[in-house]
Amino acid sequence: MDAVAALNEIAFWLERELAPSFKVSAFRSAAAIVAEIPANELAGRVADGSLQKTKGIGSRTFEVVSQAVEGGVPDYLADLRERGATPLVSGGADLLAALRGDLHSHSEWSDGGSPVALMAGTARSLGREYLALTDHSPSLRVAHGLSAERLEKQLALVADVDSRHDDFRLLAGIEVDILEDGTLDQSDAMLERLDIVVASVHSKLRADSATMTERMLGGIRDPHTTVLGHCTGRLVSGSRGTRPPSDFDAEVVFAACAENDVAVEINSRPERQDPPDDLIRLALGAGCLFSIDTDAHAPGQLDFLSYGAERAHAAGVPADRIITTWPVDDLLDWARR
Repeated sequence: MDAVAALNEIAFWLERELAPSFKVSAFRSAAAIVAEIPANELAGRVADGSLQKTKGIGSRTFEVVSQAVEGGVPDYLADLRERGATPLVSGGADLLAALRGDLHSHSEWSDGGSPVALMAGTARSLGREYLALTDHSPSLRVAHGLSAERLEKQLALVADVDSRHDDFRLLAGIEVDILEDGTLDQSDAMLERLDIVVASVHSKLRADSATMTERMLGGIRDPHTTVLGHCTGRLVSGSRGTRPPSDFDAEVVFAACAENDVAVEINSRPERQDPPDDLIRLALGAGCLFSIDTDAHAPGQLDFLSYGAERAHAAGVPADRIITTWPVDDLLDWARR
């Protein structure tokens, strides 16, 4: 088995299991190191032990490389594959099968951990027909949000990665902050060039209901907005602790989403589960469209769509109301309305 592929696949399964980032990083880093070693040299460096002395190669990653070089599937990977054969959830299988794409993902350009090409390649390998790259906008400094200049450079990379596939589309996008005054945190000129704009609130989440409602309405009514991201901002578990949902007038917000043709995101991250179930049903009754997205910050998290599909199914959301079930051309025609 190819050693680099083995190391990267191990990282994928660990990310899918929400393993600690340091453990995932060890395998991603080792894969990058091994990828720089010519294939005709790798076996020799394994045999003489020099690979194990290389900075960034630990005992576990050396074992994986050794077993891969010998031609077999490394034991550690085989164990992860066996664990991964069990679905993440038990419900929503038919809806999951209907999903064609994912409109919310992050790369190493902001607060994700992997290159754009790896995120796209993983989505394609999972059977997705399209993925929108939506790194953060500039005001979210803690997440290394993209200035207009950096976004300009990223657009060229997205176009290059997209051109490498005939059966998969990498869409240009952004997760743009809805600022306190309701405006979007990027210039109109740059937003015009994007396929997908996910608008989200990331700051002052404890504002009073009237303030938060007006702020969200500003973002929803901006003609560039495609999707309202993780609308309550809540956290129900995870390393960042928990956070209650923001307080806003959900009936008014969802009515605005329906009126302005903005999809409500069903965020599939297990620590978010956003919106809560009652708000999904409220948005459904308001006539909203939905977008089931992973908000993936690593390749393995791109498999989280199953969490969102299960919740959408339980809430009775029909597939045709979910824009990520649509063919990419139909999606883009709608988004460019």
